[in-house]
Amino acid sequence: MEFGVGYFPTHDGMSPGALAAMLEDHGQNALLFAEHTHIPASRESPWPEAPPGTPLPRKYWHTYDLFVALTAAATATTSLRVGSGICLVVERDPITTAKEVASVDHLSGGRVEFGVGAGWNREEMRNHGTDPRTRMAVMRERVEAMKAIWTQPEASYHGEYVNFDRIWSYPKPAQRPHPPVLVGGDGPTVLDRVLAFGDAWMPNYRGDESIYGRIDELRSRADRPIEVQMLSAPPDPAVLERMERAGVRRALHWLPSGPAGPVQQALEVWEDAIEQFTGG
Repeated sequence: MEFGVGYFPTHDGMSPGALAAMLEDHGQNALLFAEHTHIPASRESPWPEAPPGTPLPRKYWHTYDLFVALTAAATATTSLRVGSGICLVVERDPITTAKEVASVDHLSGGRVEFGVGAGWNREEMRNHGTDPRTRMAVMRERVEAMKAIWTQPEASYHGEYVNFDRIWSYPKPAQRPHPPVLVGGDGPTVLDRVLAFGDAWMPNYRGDESIYGRIDELRSRADRPIEVQMLSAPPDPAVLERMERAGVRRALHWLPSGPAGPVQQALEVWEDAIEQFTGG
């Protein structure tokens, strides 16, 4: 099993490039960045990661642009996998996003992991012109359209929410046929989306053993190899062992956003858990 971290790349925290270089030096396999273009000040949508009324951490509206951060991380490293955990494709133009993913993958020599999701903040979606009621269908069409752009010399796509005739768009990604699409989320219908357009499932670990039954369900339904990467992995050797038994390919632990000192301290805790798990 591989190991990596997730991080909100805030402008007042450890820089994306410096963090990426440190992680590569420490032998981590991957770095995934969170994305929010903004957070509506109305705060109508409840934050699903905590009890009602819990203040939303400021890191949610202080992050660098996802692809600017990924470029900084990619240019500071040579082997570290870099990616999105997750890219809010329902808030993005698919032609532009396809170009950005392909550009970073090309510049990095094929090291991009493209995590996608619909997000939880409905006002944020609306500000980008997306009706939250259609977000899952929008996500599917935008991912399908991006795959067409990445893989076809002259791409077309005709859907209900994405529609374009023949276009030329280069560079193509360095990875073939394209960077892996990691479908985020753990809702009741997420496996349908993974099977429809994903190369991997990337749920959050919430301490619930039922996640392992869902991994088994995914594999029983799949007609192709589909890997599992787990976000929010705790620094607990017993949990890492359980993930490995379930066939999880990569466990990813969230590091705090902030200056180098707190980030390094949290990384040490994560590395200690890995060392206890591996016996190394």
